Amino acid sequence: MKKGYKVLSLSLVLVLIIAALAGCGTKPPAEPPAQGEAPAEQPEITLVYAEVNPLDTIVGQTDTAFKEKVEELSGGKIKIDIQASGVLGSENDVLDAMLGGGGTIDMSRISAFALTSYGGEKSKLLSIPYTFVNREHFWNFATSDLAPEFLLEPHENGSGVRGLFYGEEGFRHFFTVKPISKMEDLKGMKLRVSNDPVMNGMVQGLGASPTVVAFGELYSALQTGVVDGAEQPIANYKSNAFPEVAPNLILDGHTLGAIQVVITDEAWNKLTEEQQNILMEAGKYASEFNRKISEEAENKVLEQLKAEGVNVVEVEDITPWQEAVKGVIESATANNKELYKKIVDMK
Repeated sequence: MKKGYKVLSLSLVLVLIIAALAGCGTKPPAEPPAQGEAPAEQPEITLVYAEVNPLDTIVGQTDTAFKEKVEELSGGKIKIDIQASGVLGSENDVLDAMLGGGGTIDMSRISAFALTSYGGEKSKLLSIPYTFVNREHFWNFATSDLAPEFLLEPHENGSGVRGLFYGEEGFRHFFTVKPISKMEDLKGMKLRVSNDPVMNGMVQGLGASPTVVAFGELYSALQTGVVDGAEQPIANYKSNAFPEVAPNLILDGHTLGAIQVVITDEAWNKLTEEQQNILMEAGKYASEFNRKISEEAENKVLEQLKAEGVNVVEVEDITPWQEAVKGVIESATANNKELYKKIVDMK
C-alpha cells in the first residue's frame, strides 16, 4: 500500500506540472508599444520652454515643431509648455533663471551669441559680423563635427545648461525710425543692442552709439526716441510690429541669426535615457524643419513688408560694411583664430 501511495503522489505531481506548463502556454506574449507610444511605466513630465518671440516667427514655428514631435514620440508622456512672446523675460533673464536652478524654466530657444556669458565662449564665433556668406555656409557648420562641441561647451564648463540642436532665424539687418539709404546714415544714431561685446563693437565700428535696451522694451524705446534703430531678422522685425515705429530696413545682413535650443542639466538629469533620446530625436527633426522653412518664410515676409510700405534698402556692395567692422572681427576671434578659420572655410 505504501508503494501505491507513492506512485499515486508522483502521478498527481506530474499532472499538476503539466497543467501549470499548459497554463503558461496559453498567455499571449506582451505586445510592444505602438510606434510613437511610450511604455506604460514611463513617467509623465512637463518641461517649461521659454521663447522671446511670437509663435508665428521662424523660431516660433521651430519651437512648435519640436514640441509636437516630442509629444508624438513620447505618446504624450513628455509635454512641452511653450511660453512665447517674452512672457518669461529676455534671453538673458531666461538664462539667469535657468542657471539659478529651481526648475521654473527647463528649456529655451536662445540666440547663440547670448551664451557667450554663460559658458559658451565658442558660440561667440557664430555671431562675428559677416562670418557666414549664406545659409548653406551656416548649415555646413551646424551639421559638422564641430557643432556638438559648441553645443556641449556650457555644460562642460559647469554653467548648468547644454545645447540640444541648432537652427537659424535668418540674416539680421538694421532698421531705423528715420529713412536711411547707406551705411554712413547710421553714424551718430543710437542703435539698440543686447549686452553683447561683439554687437557693441560692430555698432561702434559703423559710427553709431550702442544702447542697451531689453527686447521687451524695444518697441516703446523706438517710439519715444530712446533709440533711433535696432537690428533683427526680418521675420522677427515684422512679428514684433517694429515697422509701425521704425519703417526703414537696410539689408546689410551683418550676421546670420544662429540659434540653439538649450536645456538645464537639472532637467536633463531627471529624464530617463529613453526620454533623453526622444528629445534628441525631436531636436534633429526640428533642426531639419527650421532649415526647410527659414529662407522661404523670410522671403515671404520681406515681400509683405514691401507691400505694406516699408522702406527696404538693398545693399549692393557689402565691402565697406566689412571694412568698418574689421577691428571687432579681429579682436573677437583673437583667442580662437584656428577654430574661427575652420568655420570660415566651411563655405
